[in-house]
Amino acid sequence: MAEEKKQTENKDKKHLDNVAKSEVKHNDNKVIATDTDKKVEHKHEDNKTEHKHEAKEPKKETPKLIKKDEAIANAVSIHASKKQCMYICDFIKGKKIDDAMKELEQVIKLKRAIPFKGEIPHRRGMHSGRYPVNVSKLFIPLLKGLKGNCIVNQMDLDKVKITYACANWASRPQRRGGVKAKRAHVLLKARESMEAKK
Repeated sequence: MAEEKKQTENKDKKHLDNVAKSEVKHNDNKVIATDTDKKVEHKHEDNKTEHKHEAKEPKKETPKLIKKDEAIANAVSIHASKKQCMYICDFIKGKKIDDAMKELEQVIKLKRAIPFKGEIPHRRGMHSGRYPVNVSKLFIPLLKGLKGNCIVNQMDLDKVKITYACANWASRPQRRGGVKAKRAHVLLKARESMEAKK
């Protein structure tokens, strides 16, 4: 009987020790959890203060645009004949950008011809001329770019005219049979007319 009592007492002691250890572990976990919660709260507070400091920083000023007298549009290696580009440049030179675009749109619709030189048939209301439709389609985006550059340079579009238009040879890639493809560089410049300034 004495041995059985000792065994039961030993079991009870072990059981109490295990319970005590588990309570200590639970208490430790609680402490750790509270510490981490505090740490998390501190982190959130730090982030809030950082955001406040960022909001208080002065905003960067955007650079002011300077008014310029001239706007340029440059097309490099466009798929067009230099001869046709040259005649279109002569045609649009001295005109307003919007007027030049409207007239090129009429050329695309075959309602207006561009004067050409050489043994070319006459067109209605003019001497010899042709309808370079494909090249006109390439010139319209170029004129839109020139107009955009005029706006950026703070030029008055009512006073702006195309003062310089030039077409040059570009490097021509070779095709089958030794035939070289057509390529051209086009440069357009626009200025405010002197008469309007006076």
